[in-house]
Amino acid sequence: METIILGWYILVETDSVLWLTLFGSLQFLGTLLAPMFGVMSDRLGRRAMLCGMRAIYALLACMIVTLSVAGLLNPIYVFIVAFVSGLIRPSDLVMRNALIGDTIPTAQLSNAMGVSRTTLDSARVAGALTGAGLFSQLGMTYAYVAVVAVYAISFLLTFGVSKVRLTALSETKTSPFRDLVRGLQYAYSVPLLQALLWLAFLVNLTAYPAIMGLMPYIAREIYHLDENGLSHLVAALAIGALLGSIFMILAGRAGATGKAMVLGIVCWFVLLLIFAHVETKAWGIALLVLIGFVQSIGMIAMSVTLLVTAEPSMRGRIMGVRMLAVYGLPIGLFAISGIIDAIGFIGTISLYAVVGLMATGLTVFKWRREILS
Repeated sequence: METIILGWYILVETDSVLWLTLFGSLQFLGTLLAPMFGVMSDRLGRRAMLCGMRAIYALLACMIVTLSVAGLLNPIYVFIVAFVSGLIRPSDLVMRNALIGDTIPTAQLSNAMGVSRTTLDSARVAGALTGAGLFSQLGMTYAYVAVVAVYAISFLLTFGVSKVRLTALSETKTSPFRDLVRGLQYAYSVPLLQALLWLAFLVNLTAYPAIMGLMPYIAREIYHLDENGLSHLVAALAIGALLGSIFMILAGRAGATGKAMVLGIVCWFVLLLIFAHVETKAWGIALLVLIGFVQSIGMIAMSVTLLVTAEPSMRGRIMGVRMLAVYGLPIGLFAISGIIDAIGFIGTISLYAVVGLMATGLTVFKWRREILS
């Protein structure tokens, strides 16, 4: 909901794809801090970290509402809020995935990750449709009041999270920085973790930017839609992801394999290549559903494999290191605006898809024994 509202606001106010992609990039700056968030979650516990993060989200949303009510809101303030939020938001997934690894038996991890994704994806569907509707009917201020309310409810519900903490503070002899270094060394020492982290970087560099950051641009410039049309596109992607999550729940352990991950990623790039040449909303929505489906399968399989491979005491750190791969997303987003100006939308998305396919093929070939075993 929040991303749709602010993304559309930035595009309308600036009329620039460069500023839109910059806004998207700012939301992922915190990937550099994610490993340290993982270290602190291993020490302080997942619940304490999640509560603090959600309190900050609510505070930032209150700032947007206050500025909007006062008539002072402009793109600069939105960029500032996106910057601060971006330092924290990427680590949210670290906490949730590590918490699942702490509390769910290994045999049930695939099902648990699928259930977790269904809640996330269904929320995205509802958020996309609700956010756009509120924005178009009631305006920025009232739409953002709803965002504040959701964050406040989320903060209160987080108190029900398990208090699992793997390392007692009184037993901790090393500094957080040393723990972080140990996590990086551990990730480098396990070939399968190397392969998974590299694949995660590739999809964030070439697959996610082609859809996520450009969705408002695609809605307005390619399909000539308003904010409600944008919500339909975002909802279609989320519906596909929801179906993929349900598929992984039904597949159980059989779905959480390296082969499923590779197949999902390869299909993702192929569908992006087709999506680049579609110029109608109906076909675009159909392809977005398929993209969301294979994306969900690939990413759930990757997350489960990471959690199963990593030692329990290292899960927070490894999931934090995994989030470093998300830094490929702002890099890909920042580059994509200039490439669109040079070779157009079709050429840019096709280029990203082909490069992603080739890099994925090379990665799977190099670590084929670890990934496909």
